Amino acid sequence: MAYSLSRLNAAIRSDPAGFAEECDAAFAKKVETAARKIADHRSTSRVILLSGPSGSGKTTTALKIEEALERLGIETHTVSMDNYFNTFDPETTPRTREGAVDYESPFCLDVDLLSRHFSMLDRGETIHVPKYEFARQMRSDTLSHPMRLGPDELAIFEGIHALNDIIVGRNPRAFKLYIAARSNLVDDEGKVVFQHAWLRLCRRLVRDFQFRGSDAAFTLKLWPNVRRGEKLYISPYKENADLMFDSSLAFEFAVLKPLAVPLLEAVGPGKYPVVDDMLAAFDRIEAMDEASVAPDSLAREFIGGSAYDNH
Repeated sequence: MAYSLSRLNAAIRSDPAGFAEECDAAFAKKVETAARKIADHRSTSRVILLSGPSGSGKTTTALKIEEALERLGIETHTVSMDNYFNTFDPETTPRTREGAVDYESPFCLDVDLLSRHFSMLDRGETIHVPKYEFARQMRSDTLSHPMRLGPDELAIFEGIHALNDIIVGRNPRAFKLYIAARSNLVDDEGKVVFQHAWLRLCRRLVRDFQFRGSDAAFTLKLWPNVRRGEKLYISPYKENADLMFDSSLAFEFAVLKPLAVPLLEAVGPGKYPVVDDMLAAFDRIEAMDEASVAPDSLAREFIGGSAYDNH
């Protein structure tokens, strides 16, 4: 699917809040569809595996699916697979060909523990979900919390590697969901103005700045390795999904513009070709004030002010 630049600009000029509401409603329908399919599958497995590349909105989508399932009377728990990272060990941690630590590798996860927990949950047994302390690069069992699924309860495990064969192969009965921002912005002739990969990059740029105070140079430096990891470990396994859907929102190109452009301009011309290309594309897009975005919109995961901030 592709979004129209002319329709986007016209909507932003005439009724940005109404357009954002329309986009959010379309995304909500996708969430409802996923929830119904998951509900129909729960007699097969109580575990849902949700995957997608960086900047896809996995966290908010998981919480929205959780809400949709609860409206169907199904209590749901969302678990970040990041908590299953192995404690850092310089001798065993995966590395790239250049010898750097490969933080994008699925082998950074404790796959054995994950699979054991999935099986235990399906049997109605209690697991202890660990807590990963990123500051210390170690998994803490003392900070773990117990979880046991009742007769009509489900658990969503979200993470970039959830659909990788090393996980899915051991847990084929789990419901598998893949989300990604997959739509380009095109002009009236069908030519791409703003690529979907750029949308994800801008989501990350803005989020890294809003929540971490990181400048664009920090995110841009990491991006090639993120993309390498996606091509090696994520995209090849999307066909494992029982359901795939697009998490892009048409108004995001406009609402990200006033937030992303200053960050991109601060990088300076010529350092990253993608920066120059994105800035040229943003020149053709009307800017949208984030005040027009609802607190529960998926876009809030990246621009801040989310209704899920305290979830």
